[in-house]
Order: sequence, then C-alpha cells, then structure tokens
Amino acid sequence: MLFGVFAVHSPDLCPLNNKNSRKIFLEIQGKIKATQKKFHIQKVLGFYMSVLEHEWIIILDAKSAHDVEQMCITVGISTTSTVKIVPLNDIQKTMAKLKSN
Repeated sequence: MLFGVFAVHSPDLCPLNNKNSRKIFLEIQGKIKATQKKFHIQKVLGFYMSVLEHEWIIILDAKSAHDVEQMCITVGISTTSTVKIVPLNDIQKTMAKLKSN
C-alpha cells in the first residue's frame, strides 16, 4: 500500500532555525533506511519538503499505517513535527476501477 507521510513543524522547530531539529533531520534518511525492514517499508518512493511551509512529505510503499506510525516515532519525525499518515491510491488503478463500475 502507498502512504503519504505529511510532517509539519513550527518555524521555531525548523531545522534551519533549531540546532536539535537540524541534528534529527540530518539523521532521518539514514534511520528510515536502517529501519525499513523492521517496519515493513517496501520502498521510499519520494521524500520532499516545502521549506517555507515547514512541511516534509514522504511517499512510502508499506504494509500498514501502524507500521508507518511506529517508523515515524522511532526515526524521530514525530519529535519535532505533527504527522499525518494518508493512504494513497495510484491514479491508474483508480481510473480502471471507475471504468469497470
């Protein structure tokens, strides 16, 4: 299943402005990679950020939202950000389903 992880932090917790947040952020990718198997993350499809919106967006192929939640806690994303985990659907699969109904 595909999931979008939307992590929003306040300007005072931004890695550009906060030493502790910067340390956490610089370690995030390595920690995600190191814990992928443990949390049944098949693949990280994208990791994006909107600097001025103070938001990270990570697209994952994972087994469950609960696994994604635990990964966010373990790697530190939830330390500085409010996290929303959203199931995503591939547009082609959705289009095929709509055409078949």
